[in-house]
Amino acid sequence: MVVVNLKEHQVFGYLPVEKKLGILVVDDHQLILTGTLDVLSRQYPEAAIIKAQTAKETLFQLQYHHFGLIVMDLSIPDRQGETAEIDTGIKLLQTLLQEYPHQNFMVQTSYVKALIRIKHEIDNHQAGFAIADKGLPEDEMLMRVNLSLHGATHTKDIKTGIELKPEWLEVLRLAFEESLTDKAIAERMYKSERAVRTYWTKIQDVLGVYPEDCKQGGKNMRIQTEIRSRDEGLID
Repeated sequence: MVVVNLKEHQVFGYLPVEKKLGILVVDDHQLILTGTLDVLSRQYPEAAIIKAQTAKETLFQLQYHHFGLIVMDLSIPDRQGETAEIDTGIKLLQTLLQEYPHQNFMVQTSYVKALIRIKHEIDNHQAGFAIADKGLPEDEMLMRVNLSLHGATHTKDIKTGIELKPEWLEVLRLAFEESLTDKAIAERMYKSERAVRTYWTKIQDVLGVYPEDCKQGGKNMRIQTEIRSRDEGLID
C-alpha cells in the first residue's frame, strides 16, 4: 500500500486518473447525497457516478459494477424504510473490506470515531482508504478522494489509543445497546459469567476506568464505562 503525505499533494496538485472511473456514493441523507454527487461530478466529469442509500442497495450495485472508489457514510439503513444506524454502516464497511481487499474507499461521515471499532481491518486493507468528516471544506474532501483513488491512505482521524477486542466490543454492545445483564450476556455469547466479568475488567483497564476514580466522581463503574465507551465511539 502506498502512503502519501497529504501536504505534499496540496503543493503538487492532483494525480491524474487515467482510465474510465466509476464511483459509488452511499448516503441516505438526500441533501448531502446530492451535494456529494455534485462535487464529484464537477471534479470528475467523465466518471460514471452511481448512488445507493442503503446497505442492500450497495451490495446490489457491487454485484453488477466495478468502482474505482466507494464514498460512503456510516449512518445508513439496512434497507429502504428502516432507520439509519451507525452500526449498519460499520458492519457493511467491515464486510466490504473483507470481500473487496483491492477496493478504494473514502468514508465521509460525521461519526469518524466509530471507525475505531474496525481499525484492525482498516489497517490491513490493501487499497486506498481515506476518512473525511462531513464538515471538511470541499477542497480537503476532494484531496482525500484523490488520495484514496490512487491507493493511498489517510486515516489519522481515527484515534489510535483505544482498541478493544471484538468480544469486548460485543459485551459493550449487549450491555449498553440491548441493556442485558451479565448473565444474559454470557448466555448470548456462549460464555461463562466469569468470562464476562473478566471482559469487563479488561475493557475498564483499556478505558482507564478504575474504582478509586469512580468513587471520587460519585459514579459507579458501569456508568463510567458506558460514558467512556460512548465518548470513544465504541458504541452508539
